[in-house]
Amino acid sequence: MGAFFIVLSLLAEIIGTVGGFGSSVYFVPIASFFLNFEKVLGLTALFHLASNLSKILLFKKGIDMQLFIWLGLPSIVFVIIGGLLTSYFDSAMLTIILNVFLILFSLFLLWMKDYTIKPTKANGVIGGIVSGFAAGLLGTGGAIRGLTMASYNLDIQKFVATSAMIDLGVDVSRSVVYFNKGYITPDLYGKALILLLVSVCGSYIGKIMLTRFSQSSFRMFSIISVLLIGIFGLIVTVRKLV
Repeated sequence: MGAFFIVLSLLAEIIGTVGGFGSSVYFVPIASFFLNFEKVLGLTALFHLASNLSKILLFKKGIDMQLFIWLGLPSIVFVIIGGLLTSYFDSAMLTIILNVFLILFSLFLLWMKDYTIKPTKANGVIGGIVSGFAAGLLGTGGAIRGLTMASYNLDIQKFVATSAMIDLGVDVSRSVVYFNKGYITPDLYGKALILLLVSVCGSYIGKIMLTRFSQSSFRMFSIISVLLIGIFGLIVTVRKLV
């Protein structure tokens, strides 16, 4: 694992913590440049486990258990379904789907800056289903969950802690699925240990930045960075296929 990959992973963790989307929305396309898609899914699950444990420890005050039940439990169920379906798709096709999803979703957030989802139980369940399924199939669903959770007007501590608690359940579930499918292999364990340190450092730096910068301005930066990653990733993947 090179220094460049570690630096990019650290940036993904910092931006994911501050932007509220979680690190996977940045880490998955970054890791796709270095590993095949199956191993990207496996390493992302391990990285996210460490990332979310770090966030729970750093933002442990105020986990919203009611929101965890309505949004988190459907996410945990459908991440398993999404993970099981990965073997039915070509890895290159999944990479293309991922990058197109990142492009369209970021454009949607840029276009509908003030878009909100009504904070109902039904919308919470739907948001959990979609974000969990996307996380299992594509490796990332945090942006969808972040948009859903934003409608509940949680303070930063509750938002990050509750999101991390949901993600922890999602990552434990998909790690089991990916391990059984052979996506988590012994050669990833060393990388996962390094990323454990990266996740702790990135979460801590992100926590400090949340106290010093406007979350709305950094959220805009996060969305634009997702858009650029999606465009660049799509170009690289298509070139490989041509």
